[in-house]
Amino acid sequence: MIRVLIADDHPVVRSGLAGMLAVEPDLEVVGEAADGEEAVALATGLRPDLVLMDLRMPRMDGAEATARIAREVPGVHVLVLTTYETDTDILRAVEAGATGYLLKDTPRDQLVAGLRAAARGESALSPSVARRLVQQLRGGDERLTTREQEVLALVARGLSNVAIGRELYITEATVKTHLLRAFAKLGVDDRTRAVTVAIERGILPGA
Repeated sequence: MIRVLIADDHPVVRSGLAGMLAVEPDLEVVGEAADGEEAVALATGLRPDLVLMDLRMPRMDGAEATARIAREVPGVHVLVLTTYETDTDILRAVEAGATGYLLKDTPRDQLVAGLRAAARGESALSPSVARRLVQQLRGGDERLTTREQEVLALVARGLSNVAIGRELYITEATVKTHLLRAFAKLGVDDRTRAVTVAIERGILPGA
């Protein structure tokens, strides 16, 4: 059972999401937060598997709340679900440690699939968000950094984000950031495809 905390300042949105997730046999909504501070407090107390996080909220915004949760409640994944897809919003959320970034107009089946993937620590990105990340990371050079290549090589060996963090002496949130940046540069949205494309391009050695 995947335990989910919903953080959104609109009661109707929270209610709608809770109702949508209630019909899924493997998902359980364990709490609702109306702002970022409440999201951090509930994440600390309830320790859900996943926080479904809005970005624009009073008292503390979603990016700051994501960073606090990543720092103070390790093991709790955050999936940003927002109407906003500006470059600044996306990069702030990713750098804060968000596992994924989906838009509120994402079709229901894709949202639920993304939620399950994020709960496993896998990245979930809306296609338009992935494109914006690619554009943002284009500084005239889309090559993977040495660290991004190291992370992908360990993904290819079948290691989880936690295990990769241990291997490279970095936090799980940092592993996710490197993965999301690698996904954006490779134009993919999941781990398996990232490894496949990296091998095809000669970035990683083939089997």
